[in-house]
Amino acid sequence: MRRLVLLGLMGLSTTACTEEPIVVEPNVTEQPLCPELVVQGGLEDVTSAMAVGTAASALRGDTPASDANGRQRVLVRFRKQTGVRAAAMSRQREQKVQRLGASMKYHWPSMDLMALSLTPEEQAQLAQDPDVASIKPDRVVHALGTSPLLPVSSLLAAPGTTTGNPSEYTWAVKMVQANALWDFNNDGVLDPGAPNGSGIKVCIVDSGIDKNHPELAAAIVGGKDFVDDDEDPEDKDANGKWGGGHGTHVAGTIAAQLGSAGNVNPNDDTLSPQGMVGVAPGASLLIARVLDERGDGRTSDVIAAVKWCKEQGAKIASLSLGSPNPDEDEQAVFAALWDEGRGMLSVAASGNAGETATPDSKVYPAAYPSVLAVGAVTSTEKHPKFSQGGDHLSLVAPGQSVYSTYPGGQSPYAELTAGGKFYTSSVLDFVPFETHEGTLIDCGLGNSMRSCPGATCEGFVAYVDRGDIKFADKVKNVRSQGARAVIIGNNDPADDEALAFTLGSRASWPPVTSIPTTAVPFIRAQFGQTVRLGVKGSDYAYSTGTSMATPHVSGVAALVWSSRPSLTAGQVRDILEKSARDLVDSGEPTSVEGKDPIFGYGLVQAQKAVEEAKKY
Repeated sequence: MRRLVLLGLMGLSTTACTEEPIVVEPNVTEQPLCPELVVQGGLEDVTSAMAVGTAASALRGDTPASDANGRQRVLVRFRKQTGVRAAAMSRQREQKVQRLGASMKYHWPSMDLMALSLTPEEQAQLAQDPDVASIKPDRVVHALGTSPLLPVSSLLAAPGTTTGNPSEYTWAVKMVQANALWDFNNDGVLDPGAPNGSGIKVCIVDSGIDKNHPELAAAIVGGKDFVDDDEDPEDKDANGKWGGGHGTHVAGTIAAQLGSAGNVNPNDDTLSPQGMVGVAPGASLLIARVLDERGDGRTSDVIAAVKWCKEQGAKIASLSLGSPNPDEDEQAVFAALWDEGRGMLSVAASGNAGETATPDSKVYPAAYPSVLAVGAVTSTEKHPKFSQGGDHLSLVAPGQSVYSTYPGGQSPYAELTAGGKFYTSSVLDFVPFETHEGTLIDCGLGNSMRSCPGATCEGFVAYVDRGDIKFADKVKNVRSQGARAVIIGNNDPADDEALAFTLGSRASWPPVTSIPTTAVPFIRAQFGQTVRLGVKGSDYAYSTGTSMATPHVSGVAALVWSSRPSLTAGQVRDILEKSARDLVDSGEPTSVEGKDPIFGYGLVQAQKAVEEAKKY
């Protein structure tokens, strides 16, 4: 199972010892038995490796990079023109930038704004034009987790399936009361006539999607890629390589379908073999891809995307992204789309830099008055330290270890069988999707290149105990002796549940998995016997962040709107805030009864919100 928040890099107990461990350095005089199998690629800095994808990591800097031609993406604002001259002036401006040699991505005449790519020299030249009011960087935003898509004109779909299993209801869906609203008797069937989001379009402005995911395909009614400028918002780069799955995870939280399971990790018996279901399984999804495969995007693409969402009839725009700096043009667009509560409801993540944020730190667009800001809460209704708050915070929703959809087959898990029996284990990060079968050899602690008696370059499966040196060094040592797969035995029961170990960086690793202390004696009993270890791909993953909290609120908003389609955006927001359950965390000094900067108005509640909507 892919968990986007990583734990120990070391092959050492993290809870039992307080003293510094003795690190056994590899014998530098040793030579690998199998030079062709030596792991290629070294460890990255431990801190940076752990920071990748973690909820607590702060937003990155906003310095725009230049393209191969030395051009930077900028937003150019021209002086306001009105009346009969406006149309002519608009054409003249386009001709002007074309003569300059600029690359124009967007032109919004009503805003007197263009998104251009310019060299520093071209910027300086354009700045001399008296018609130009300002030139500024096209601000960077960040993620805070085929066949053509159906046309936007397609009939708004009811849920792809209406029958599933209550085991699909995750703790997060239950916490926001979604399943209690559309499956009151908990029989795994959508109740006829109950609000489930049907008839409501939610526009996900994110990194794209796996449009063929079995949980999501029926919900998608349109899409556009603002990164690659095409109509296919799949979360892939130009070479077809999958991105980080952020948008797919968000989409599943909103509208994953009942009874439409993908491939589920068999190692976790808390997971339903039926997959999972979203907060609003009847909602229709519009997909606007504005983040690339690294999770980075531009302000101009966000502006274009939310405008597109509104044009396609979206009631709700869900944005699990942001920047630590405001942008006046972006703010004006969100205000116009909100239209004083008569337009589209925009819901955005409050940010993940809570541990380092100052009282003045905010993330945008969430902090704009026309946007509903969402923070995170844990499964025990506590404030996770990463979740940013403030006076602008409106609501909170589940945002820690949230289980949802992931690009098909891209969330790795281990299949370990020995003696004809399947053993629960946890795959380490950065290992390949491969399977190997061979004789199991006891390599002890794996702390040298001669630790595997009977090793052969023809291949075997290595067993190593946790302890003394890093996991990566253990795997390098046994790999150099011919190991085609590696099993690591845990030595600390406190880590048995998570087994969240990592190799630290990408390299030419073999398949590697870890087993709990309870399985160690059974696996050790298989020494000399044939065992099989494969790394397979699940269609689901756990992720953490305010990015994961945001779609829960977007989904509940869809439920409320489907119960009363005549409601305005302002009324829906008012209903969500009035019906939220007040939370107080005694560990947070600023958490008090009523609205506070930690939880806003409180935890979003679907059942209470629909009841509140009846008053409107």
